[in-house]
Amino acid sequence: MRLTKKIHACIELEKDGSRLVVDPGGFSEPDAGLGADVILVTHEHPDHFDEGRLRAALEANPAAALWTLRSVADQLSAAFPGRVHTVGHGDSFTASGFDVQVHGELHAVIHPDIPRITNVGFLVDGSVFHPGDALTVPDHPVETLLLPVHAPWSKISEVIDYVREVKPQRAIDVHDALLTELARPIYDRQIGGLGGADHGRLTPGEARDL
Repeated sequence: MRLTKKIHACIELEKDGSRLVVDPGGFSEPDAGLGADVILVTHEHPDHFDEGRLRAALEANPAAALWTLRSVADQLSAAFPGRVHTVGHGDSFTASGFDVQVHGELHAVIHPDIPRITNVGFLVDGSVFHPGDALTVPDHPVETLLLPVHAPWSKISEVIDYVREVKPQRAIDVHDALLTELARPIYDRQIGGLGGADHGRLTPGEARDL
C-alpha cells in the first residue's frame, strides 16, 4: 500500500488502483475525499467529519461508499441509500480490495465534565491502524500505527505509552494540525527515543510505500 498524508487526521491509502480515505474532516484539504472508493470516518467531531466534503466525494464517484458509526451515518444515509454503512467494534468488512476491522467504542476523555461520544478505529489489511480520537489497542499486531500525536485530550507521556503498548513496527504522526513547528523536534525526539518503534512524520501531500 501507498500512504499519503493529508492535513491533520486525514490519510489516504492506495492499493491496486483503489483508494481508501480516513477522516476527511474540516481541517483537511477541501478535496481530501475526492477520488476515494472507500471512505472511513472515526467519529463526528468536525476535524474528522465534514458533511460537505463527504457529500462531494460520494457524488463525484457513484461507486464510492462510506463506513462509519451511527452518529455520522444517520446524517448521510438517506441521501445515499445503500452506500452508507454503520459499523461498530468487532465488525469487519471488505471494500474495493481493502480488508477492514473495526476496533474501539469511545472517544478519549477530554474532561470529566464533557460526555464521551462514540469513536471507532480502523485496521486496514491487518497492518495499518487509525484509532481516531482514542488510544485503542487492537487485539491484532499492527505494522503501521497512525499516531494521534497532539490533541486537547492527550499529553506526550500518554502518546509514548500508547506506542509502547501497541508495539507497531512504525508510528506515523496524524492529528497534528495544532502542533506548531517549534514543538515538532521535541515530539520527534521524545516519541522516537522512548516509544520503542520507528517514528516518523509526513508533510501534507507526502507519501510513503508501506
